[in-house]
Amino acid sequence: MFWADRIADQIKKEVIPRVGAGKPILIRDEKTASGRVHIGSMRGVAIHGVVAKALSDIGVANEFRYEINDFDPFDGLPTYISKEIYEPWMGGQLYKAPTPEGDAPNYAEHYGKEFEEVITDSGFTPNFYRSSELYLSGKMDEAIKLILQNADRVVAINKEVSGSQKEVTSLPLSVICENCGKVSTTQATDFDGETVSYVCSPTAVAWAKGCGHAGRVSPFGGKAKLPWKPEWAAKWFVLGVDVEGAGKDHSTKGGARDVANKIAEEIFKIKPPFDIPYEFFLVGGKKMSSSKGRGGSAREIADLVPPKILRLALLGKDYNQAFNFDAEGETIPTLFDQYDKLAENYKGGVRDDYSRLFEIIENKQGDIEVPFLMRFSQVAFAVQMPHIDIYQAAEELKGEALTELDRSELDERAHYAKNWLIEYAPEKYRFVLQETLPQSASELSPLQKSALKRIKELLEVTTTPEELHTAIHNLKTELGIAPQDLFSSIYIIFLDKKEGPKAGWFLATLDRAFALSRLEEASA
Repeated sequence: MFWADRIADQIKKEVIPRVGAGKPILIRDEKTASGRVHIGSMRGVAIHGVVAKALSDIGVANEFRYEINDFDPFDGLPTYISKEIYEPWMGGQLYKAPTPEGDAPNYAEHYGKEFEEVITDSGFTPNFYRSSELYLSGKMDEAIKLILQNADRVVAINKEVSGSQKEVTSLPLSVICENCGKVSTTQATDFDGETVSYVCSPTAVAWAKGCGHAGRVSPFGGKAKLPWKPEWAAKWFVLGVDVEGAGKDHSTKGGARDVANKIAEEIFKIKPPFDIPYEFFLVGGKKMSSSKGRGGSAREIADLVPPKILRLALLGKDYNQAFNFDAEGETIPTLFDQYDKLAENYKGGVRDDYSRLFEIIENKQGDIEVPFLMRFSQVAFAVQMPHIDIYQAAEELKGEALTELDRSELDERAHYAKNWLIEYAPEKYRFVLQETLPQSASELSPLQKSALKRIKELLEVTTTPEELHTAIHNLKTELGIAPQDLFSSIYIIFLDKKEGPKAGWFLATLDRAFALSRLEEASA
C-alpha cells in the first residue's frame, strides 16, 4: 500500500471516532514568510496535500488549510535584502515591514505570495490564510487568556518535557511595544485578567534593540503574540486541527512537538492532532533556512522541472525517508528516468503502489494517456546539437510519427533541459560537436583506432540506431576491447570528451558524410 494511503487508513481509524462521522477532518501546515521560502518547505505541503487526497479517495471529508505566518518577528536578515533598509525592522513583525518590491503590501506578503504560487503551480490546493488574521480578528484571544492564566504551568511543561534549565521570569507572551512596534524585545509580567505590564528591553535579544519603553496593555486583538511552542498548541485549539505533521527535528523526544502536545492536553484540554513526523527535503545535502537565504528557493527549484517531476521528488520516497535534490548533480536526469519507468509500467497495465504514485504525481482524473518519452539525457544532448531535428530524432526512436501529445511532452522536456544546461548541469552533460578532429584524438591507441575503422564500416551498412548500437557493442568481443576504451574513442573524436549519449543513437543523428569522414580521419 502506498504510504499516503497507509496514513489515510490510520487517520480514518484514529481520528474519525473522536471528531465524529461526517465531520470534515482539518489538516494544517504552515510556513513563516521570513524570506524566500526554500524548496525544503514543499515537503510538508506535499505530504499534507497527498494525505488529504488519499482521505478523499476513501470517502473521508477533509479540508487542507495552509498558513502563511506573517505575524512572527523579523529575526534574521537574508543575504539578498538591503541591510540598510531592513535592519531597523529587526525585532518587529514581518507583516509590518516594507515589501522588497512594489508587488505586495508588505515584506511577508511578498514572499508568502511567491510561495503560494509555487504550491498551486505544483498542483496542491490548500485553503490559504495568514496568522495575522487569527490575531487581529481576536480569534486567538481565548487561547492567549488560557496561556496567561496558566503561565506557571506552561513554563513548567516546557522545562519538564524539553529538559530546559533556563530560568524564566516573564510570562509566555510577546507584547507588541506601543512605542517602537517591536515584539522580540518585550518582556511581559503581571497579568490581571485584562492587561499585562511589559518592558521593551534593550538587551532582550541579540538581533534587535528594545526602546526601553514600559507600559501596561491588553494582550488581545493582535496586541501581543504567543511564543511558538504554546502558539502551536493554541492554533490547534483555535482552528480545531485534526492532522498536522512536521519535520522530524520537531518530533524528537522532548522536542517542540512533545511540548506543544502537553500544552494542548493540559491547558487547552484537547487531543493533539494526528502527527506525521517526516524526513527532510534537502538541497545539495543541506537542510534549508529561509531567513538565512541558504540553498535553492522553492521558486528557483520549481522552475527547474515540470510540476509532475517536482511532485515525484517530493512524494516518490516514503515520508520518513529524506530526499536530496542536487540540481548540479544527477538529480534531474534521474528523476526523469524514474518518471519514465513509472509511466511505462502504468502504460503496460501494471497496477500497484508505483502506478498509484504515478497517478498522484500526474494529478489527473481517470485513465492517463502516456506519450512517447524520449530520455531526458538524450533531449539534453539534442538541444545542444544544432544539426539535430529533435522531432525527427524522437520519431526515429519511437519508430513512428509523433502524436500531438508526444510533441507536447518533448517540447516540455526540451524547455527544462535548456534551462538546466544554462544554470546547473554538470560538465558531463555539456557538449559541443567538434568541427575538426580534436587534439585529444592523437592519444587514441592502435586498438581504439581499429575499433573506429570497424565502426565506420558498420555505419556504412547499418540502417537504424538500435542496430548500430548493438553492432558497436559486439565489437567488444570481436576486438577484445574494453567498453570504456571503445565508447570513449567515439566521444573523443566527435565531442572531445570521454563520455556521451547512447553511441548508436548519437552516430545516427550525425550527417552521414560528416560522420564517415571523421571516423576515416581518426582511424588513420
